[in-house]
Amino acid sequence: MKFIATPVKGMNDFLPQEMRLRQHVLRMIRDTYARYGFDEIETPCMEHIENLTGKVGGENEKLIFKVMKRGRELEKGLATGEIADSGMRYDLTVPLARFYAKNRNELPTPLKALQIGNVWRADNPQKGRFRQFTQCDIDIIGDGSIMAEIELIAATSGMLTRIFSEVGVSEFTVHINDRRILKAMAASAGFTPDQYDDVFITLDKMDKIGLDGVKKMLVEHGYAAETVEKYTGMFEAPYSGEEDHGCAPSCSGFCAKTCADTLDPSVAAGMDTILGSVQKMIAPGVHLKFDPTLVRGMSYYTGTIFEISIDGYNFSIAGGGRYDEMIGRFSNQPAPACGFSIGFERIVTILRDLNWQDPGVAVNHMAFLVDEKIPAEKLTAVFEKATALRDAGNVVTVQPLKKNAKFQVETLEKNGYTQIRKIYADTELS
Repeated sequence: MKFIATPVKGMNDFLPQEMRLRQHVLRMIRDTYARYGFDEIETPCMEHIENLTGKVGGENEKLIFKVMKRGRELEKGLATGEIADSGMRYDLTVPLARFYAKNRNELPTPLKALQIGNVWRADNPQKGRFRQFTQCDIDIIGDGSIMAEIELIAATSGMLTRIFSEVGVSEFTVHINDRRILKAMAASAGFTPDQYDDVFITLDKMDKIGLDGVKKMLVEHGYAAETVEKYTGMFEAPYSGEEDHGCAPSCSGFCAKTCADTLDPSVAAGMDTILGSVQKMIAPGVHLKFDPTLVRGMSYYTGTIFEISIDGYNFSIAGGGRYDEMIGRFSNQPAPACGFSIGFERIVTILRDLNWQDPGVAVNHMAFLVDEKIPAEKLTAVFEKATALRDAGNVVTVQPLKKNAKFQVETLEKNGYTQIRKIYADTELS
């Protein structure tokens, strides 16, 4: 048997310097969200296959790593063609919904939850996209008001501002829309509810194929040219000159010109309140943008949706929205819910691209390289000295002095060690 040294495709090993970056980002995520009152929870990495294939995960349901039944149950499954009874979770939202349905009597209302863990998708790996990756989610369950959206967007913007400030990045954009606005626009143009999903999937390609491309594709899908023309014309409509909270365009102004006949006015008013409130809570470099072309792929979103992008990268770094109907699918007690998923791996990729430097190097990193010929009492003294230095807050490693000391020193310096001492029998340890 030939053993293979490389990891499975789409999965990664992480060297010590990479782990320092990952752990640093995780600490900042936990610290920031704790300040907003989020409590950390944990769910299993495997879920019942029925939960994962319940038509709540959108395209991700096609990417499940399924887990086969075992023993006699597998034998029965082979006869029926149903050989999987569980699968690796493809996101943290479905497990959270099950978790809340099971434990809601022991949880506060509203629940403000932070969940961090690995997820798995049988995807095509590329830069910033893996088959196993860490996901970080914050969710508020039990709050049906727009206060939940305001908290989620402000908290996530604050967290990203802290993280990216370490590499000199102060600007990114929060795109905000509402599924109800998307549906109202489609209805106003003449599309029927059974056509919405296909229309939205096409609209979601706007950033890649442009408005003309969207128009062409909808016509190719068989929709009436007049309906398509009216729909795509909505995205060319001039924006309102009303107060836009610094996040042009104004939602209420836009909706008044496009879909006021099919939209509850409270939706646009709520959107403007979200934008206006968040604007007061974020750093100057965070740009809020009402984006009527934002779709988000998950079919479970029912209201506000949001996504965060950063210039120079063709992927989002966070996204989420309101999913009020999912919790009720796991129990007979529905509960409003809204969440934000942070693209942890993508954030780490950006920080690495921008040559992130570990702020922990401000702490003294010291190395004692000990010659193998020193007597036992001297070796004991070295460890006593190292212990005292650690107790004083320093990072200290003790290693045998290698023959290729030059390479050993270079490796330590590469890993942030700034004070390196070679210890021989006659070295003073003062």
